[in-house]
Amino acid sequence: MFKNNNYPSALLLSAAVGAAGLATSLPASADQYSDAAEKWVNESFKRSTLSKEEQLEELAWFTKAAEQFRGMDINVVSETIATHEYEANVLAKAFTEITGINLTHTLIQEGDVIEKLQTQMQSGRNIYDAYVNDSDLIGTHFRYGKVVPVQSIMEGAGKDLTLPTLDLDDFIGLDFVTAPDGTLYQLPDQQFANLYWFRADWFERDDLKQQFKEIYGYDLGVPVNWSAYEDIAEFFSVHVKEIDGERVYGHMDYGKKDPSLGWRFTDAWFSMAGAGDKGLPNGLPVDEWGIRVDECHPVGSSVSRGGATNGPAAVYATTKYVDWLEKYAPPEAQGMTFSEAGPVPAQGNVAQQIFWYTAFTASMVKDGLPVVNDDGTPKWRMAPSPRGPYWEEGMKLGYQDVGSWTFFDSTPEKRRLAAWLYAQFTVSKTVSLEKTLAGLTPIRESDINSEEMTEAAPRLGGLVEFYRSPARVQWSPTGTNVPDYPKLAQLWWQYIAQAASGEATPQEALDGLAKAQDRVLERLERANVMATCGPKLNEPRDPQYWLDQPGSPKAKLDNEKPQGKTVPYQELLKTWEDARQS
Repeated sequence: MFKNNNYPSALLLSAAVGAAGLATSLPASADQYSDAAEKWVNESFKRSTLSKEEQLEELAWFTKAAEQFRGMDINVVSETIATHEYEANVLAKAFTEITGINLTHTLIQEGDVIEKLQTQMQSGRNIYDAYVNDSDLIGTHFRYGKVVPVQSIMEGAGKDLTLPTLDLDDFIGLDFVTAPDGTLYQLPDQQFANLYWFRADWFERDDLKQQFKEIYGYDLGVPVNWSAYEDIAEFFSVHVKEIDGERVYGHMDYGKKDPSLGWRFTDAWFSMAGAGDKGLPNGLPVDEWGIRVDECHPVGSSVSRGGATNGPAAVYATTKYVDWLEKYAPPEAQGMTFSEAGPVPAQGNVAQQIFWYTAFTASMVKDGLPVVNDDGTPKWRMAPSPRGPYWEEGMKLGYQDVGSWTFFDSTPEKRRLAAWLYAQFTVSKTVSLEKTLAGLTPIRESDINSEEMTEAAPRLGGLVEFYRSPARVQWSPTGTNVPDYPKLAQLWWQYIAQAASGEATPQEALDGLAKAQDRVLERLERANVMATCGPKLNEPRDPQYWLDQPGSPKAKLDNEKPQGKTVPYQELLKTWEDARQS
């Protein structure tokens, strides 16, 4: 991993670049920028891991570095989530006032971000000067050669425009934005995990605990495996049915034919089930998409080519998705998209959700919600997602979205460097803690371990405890096995929808998906459009050959529903704390 060892920490920042030293070198209008910096620190950036003096030093550096770009109009784009709303509404304005660069931060839907990004890659036309783009595209970016790696900016044209207090070692997601050759391609801006979500207040009710124990023979608690999750789903949907006069359900998901249905699976559904190989941040040689690589070259998705997209573990996972949606979720879930289903648990009639994005935390802790106590503490908690029967120790367990600053070679260098300043501003220690508290998508170790996060923890249902735990490394984004994320991701929702609607069996749907992925890989291989590590497909052979080999693809288990296993939530938190201190 690339380390920023050339730059000192905040506490070692040279006095030569401090606020006092910079003030003498700025033009006559310098006072307006230093006054703006002091105003923003006093009014909006009060909570920081830096002292006020260190914050002003950091902002003075931005003022000085921006001199050559002053008056320019710079445009950046990101998807619409709470963290980026904070950036667009607060940080862009602060940056403009402190630097004199006119910064416009546009918010659009994630699919539109990908579309604009693809257009800029293919046309060479500069649409935006920088993108906050999921690190899921790291495999795309390092292969096509259209992105200017962050490391190249820091070591090249942007060397003197790289914040001395950037402190890359403080970022928790650099592994996810680093290519196989060790080059740092993107700069993390926000990240959030998918975790298990459950109604802790219901799980602690003596009557429900006794009823569950009588039916299933073990304790109601946080499910460790999919068997327990399924038992709990059945318990609330079939046996409990009503709580306080309201119909309740033991599971929540969504099933409408929509691009978001594909994310459900490419993000983590197969990894939770155990379909891929061991390896962190992603399985090697077979990842959670079921794509096998030989060295860095994708060689196939189908089991017949050594992949696992249509293997027994993937079929098992898809079958459970379909069954649980039909049997245990609210009836309307079948026709919902990701954005429509997201707010449902907050309405108070869902007992648990196996795969819940922590980006929803801010909207789940609002006063007055049925899932929030009168004192503002949540009735719910989050915990690691349970694992399927094919999962083995050493595998990733879930997904972590890492929205990261991305820069293209089609952007004129001066515009790219001005945008680089803004990107660094949005992750600087002066503002990062306030941004973390606003959007709850932490990127810095120092923010996670701050007193302010400790104070906020009781209201956040386990978010702080999770990010402070060593366990978080088992949650990762899509990795470098995926050579063209936009082309391949669009296949998933179309084929998964066939299984969700009953149009095809899970096996039929995944056979179609695996073949479709292999066709795309084959076209990429023939076109020879990738600068490095392009696909080199294996010839198809008897699938049994691959199923007999160690690792993924894995042969079908004789028993796909072992005994359910649960753990008390407080015991789980203690294991996290013990691991953290060891």
